[in-house]
Amino acid sequence: MHISNLKLWNFRKFGSGSAFDIDDPDLDINLKKGLNVLIGENDSGKTAIIDAIKLVLKTHSYEWIRYNEDDFYQDTKRFRIEIRFSDLEPSEAKNFTEWLGWEGTGEDAEPYLNVILDVQRNSDRILPSQVRAGVDEDGYLLTGEAKEYLKTTYLKPLRDAESELIAKKNSRLSQILLGDKAFKNNQEDHELLNIFKEFNQALKEYFKGDFELVQKDGNGEEETIKPTEGKEIKDKVDNYIQSFYSPDHEVEFEAAKGELKSILEKLNLHLKDEEYPGLGTLNRLFMAAELLHLNKENWSGIRLGLIEELEAHLHPQAQMKVIEALQEQEEIQLILTTHSPNLASKVKLKSLVICNNSNALPMGSTHTKLDESDYKFLERFLDTTKSNLFFAKGVILVEGWAEELILPSLANKIGLPLTENGVSVINLGNTAFLRYSRIFQRSEEESCGFNVPVSIVTDLDLKPSEEDGNKDNAIEQKKEKYDGQTVNTFVSPHWTLEYCLAKSESISEKFQDIVKEVHSRTNWDDFDQKLSEKLDNKSLDKTEIAYRLAEKLDGNSTAEDPEITINRENQNDTIHYLIKAIEYACRN
Repeated sequence: MHISNLKLWNFRKFGSGSAFDIDDPDLDINLKKGLNVLIGENDSGKTAIIDAIKLVLKTHSYEWIRYNEDDFYQDTKRFRIEIRFSDLEPSEAKNFTEWLGWEGTGEDAEPYLNVILDVQRNSDRILPSQVRAGVDEDGYLLTGEAKEYLKTTYLKPLRDAESELIAKKNSRLSQILLGDKAFKNNQEDHELLNIFKEFNQALKEYFKGDFELVQKDGNGEEETIKPTEGKEIKDKVDNYIQSFYSPDHEVEFEAAKGELKSILEKLNLHLKDEEYPGLGTLNRLFMAAELLHLNKENWSGIRLGLIEELEAHLHPQAQMKVIEALQEQEEIQLILTTHSPNLASKVKLKSLVICNNSNALPMGSTHTKLDESDYKFLERFLDTTKSNLFFAKGVILVEGWAEELILPSLANKIGLPLTENGVSVINLGNTAFLRYSRIFQRSEEESCGFNVPVSIVTDLDLKPSEEDGNKDNAIEQKKEKYDGQTVNTFVSPHWTLEYCLAKSESISEKFQDIVKEVHSRTNWDDFDQKLSEKLDNKSLDKTEIAYRLAEKLDGNSTAEDPEITINRENQNDTIHYLIKAIEYACRN
């Protein structure tokens, strides 16, 4: 049993302001069994999705969760949340018999459960509403018992794991343990009760002065003594209490009440040999305890964990280990949020859900234009640096270090700083643009797509002698290969980036000076010829040249070294394709 679909109407940022239409939800997202990781920039809707689920299902922690004015999109008067559960086992389906729907016919029919929260307000207040379930639009009220089977486990962002693991009344640790088969339905004769009964008896004897302690004397011989300090304390308290009551009253010290719940509330959980655990260790302990709860036996309800900001208090290597462990959980469903490129790079691509443009876009194979070989390739090569593309407002894909070094400086020079515009330059180190660009291209069946402009910057790859009659066709072929939806390709007008820099009206002079400095032992009397030779035999130090040129673009001007001036509107400049790529990624 797992959440297979979530629909939202006018909830938080997921709204349109148009007339409420039950057939047109503002968010319609499919979720998978196992791990689902919500990623995206700030305010992209990740927390709203988690909160919508909590609002309907509630949590095992008995938090006070209720809807309020901020849950309505702008000034709308109604919001609605629908959650569909699929893959119900017979032991799970029996808990919801009167609310079930069926997909398919005959022996192939599969049960599903639709759970609904529909909330309305008028000018004065929010109207009362209760969680319902059923196959029609309104559904029927769920019983309290049925709701218990739908409760979720929730770990909030910046969670205080320490307070959840220490001994206290109604501690989370005691709740988890009481739900385990080792303690559940065994509260009258559990062995822990006998252990604490014996302990309490010894405690009473200690404070009465009857407790016998065996220790060794100065000669190494054993002797039995009766400590008196406990009795002295009890006598003092007895004197006080007798002055309040009567001489026949006395006190009694006890470690715990004679019930299992009280005993479990006295337990702490800590890591062995870790005397002063940090927040990261406590966070992992807390998650381990919650996994015990989610995987408990003899439970016929949903096994769903919601974790916000999984990376909280975890260093990068710890994040990697945790996400690897969570990906191996097959019997439970996990829905996580993260801002961490480390986690995004480690999660299987099909488990990602990218929140963007008031949408949540699953990356499963039925939703994207990626094929199976693309998934395998990306899971191997989509590292932490490249995973920044999931959090960007715009993306520029480049094939090497030279473009990665020059583009940010060029963007600053033309007044479109990439950081301010939320644009990431992703250096692929190759020309596998198609594999990466398909991340942003949705399948034909998808009704909505990404709102992230993606610029592909690539070389023409035709030598000057090969351009005549072939150039336009080569550019068109590259654009036809990569372009689609929000992906646009920007092809150099000549052979390579370096060749275009050498021909640029604005940069050529500085570029040539730098090339001559880097390759000072080369004869540059015929610059074009020698540059062509070095490009042809791949002996040009492109990275060092790009690094120095970027410094020139960023640097202050002097009389001896005047500032580089770039006319952003000059379409004849051979670096204009770079400017167009920057403008597109910045939505300018």
